Amino acid sequence: MNLRRVWTAHVALSLALSAGLLILASCGGGSGNNNGGGNNPPPVNNSQAVEVSFGPLGAAGGYVNGFFTSVNICMPNTSNCQTISNVLVDTGSEGLRVLSGQFSLLLPAVTDNSGNPLQECVKYADGSYSWGPVVSAGIQMAGEQAASVPIQVIDAPGQGIAVPSACASGGGVNNGTLASLGANGILGIGNFRQDCGSACTGSSPYAMYYLCPSNVCQVATVSLDNQLQNPVWQFAQDNNGLLITLPSVSATGAATATGSLIFGIGTQSNNALGTAQIYTTDSCGNFQTTYNGTAYSGCIQGSFIDSGSNGIFFLDATTLGIPECSDAPGFYCPGSTLNYTATNTGLNGTSAAVSFSIANADSLFATGNAAFNNLGGDNTGSFDWGLPFFYGRNVFIGIEGQTGPNSVVGPYFAY
Repeated sequence: MNLRRVWTAHVALSLALSAGLLILASCGGGSGNNNGGGNNPPPVNNSQAVEVSFGPLGAAGGYVNGFFTSVNICMPNTSNCQTISNVLVDTGSEGLRVLSGQFSLLLPAVTDNSGNPLQECVKYADGSYSWGPVVSAGIQMAGEQAASVPIQVIDAPGQGIAVPSACASGGGVNNGTLASLGANGILGIGNFRQDCGSACTGSSPYAMYYLCPSNVCQVATVSLDNQLQNPVWQFAQDNNGLLITLPSVSATGAATATGSLIFGIGTQSNNALGTAQIYTTDSCGNFQTTYNGTAYSGCIQGSFIDSGSNGIFFLDATTLGIPECSDAPGFYCPGSTLNYTATNTGLNGTSAAVSFSIANADSLFATGNAAFNNLGGDNTGSFDWGLPFFYGRNVFIGIEGQTGPNSVVGPYFAY
């Protein structure tokens, strides 16, 4: 199996690159309409299935703790759609990215006033990257629909546009194939409305979007509307966030695990907060985790909850006094399962302890299972509460600027 781990963290403009971690930067965006459960339209089907599995490559080359669903992409404002299966569900990024070979729709390009197609580069921690054009598409999930939003087509062929050196720097490969990406696409449904927000709208934009007239690519300023959008906030209803539910799994894992991706928070009977506590975040989507007397907070060392990370990645082997796996660097391999307690605190002052376990990764991988609640590894100076955190919990993701229950405005997590 491929022992990849995926980290798609809200780290604003300081992409804190750690070996083996996949990063999609997320920055706070602009403003728009709220829908927090007031006079809502008539209810629609707001729930669809999600599955933890190895993904489309299977056990030989896929993800451990890969979290997947299906997405319908459509010609904008039409019912002409195709279903894309095995799309990675990622609450640590924003926007839909799909491999070009997975659909045949001729989606219209997003262009500047001179007709130059907008391109996007997403860089990963190992030096690899995803490159491709931004196009307009409808997105359908369950009974919800975003009629026309920008998405990225990863490694779209036939454009004749060379990847800019700033994107390809680092010596890594282009994650433009199924073999390299391990999924048919990535569905970013994190805490923010856009994937770059105001960091890409000013006169000195962050190097994420490009225009390439005459095949000469330059970093581009991009309006909020033309950036990749978190599709949830574009829904006509149930658009203030989402709920992910997964069952508990045993200490030795499970072959697979199935759960639900439910849109909206407090908008229908199936997405009420109940006893979940709200943890508001900073502008980078981070809250504070305190472990062994040390508090980890802020854009660089803050903590976050991320379904796109396949383990709980925290601190380092020296700090914890446990070894990494010799044949799976970055994962922890203690001699026996270790139990930990940390305390999470939101900017709103909500605080509670979280207990979790870390098992020997080599032993877990040897079971042949895909779903584990005790897989972990290093993430120096921070806590990445990845997919193991989701098992047996209701985890809510509140979107920036969108009003949730009790008039709480995102971004926030709740569980």
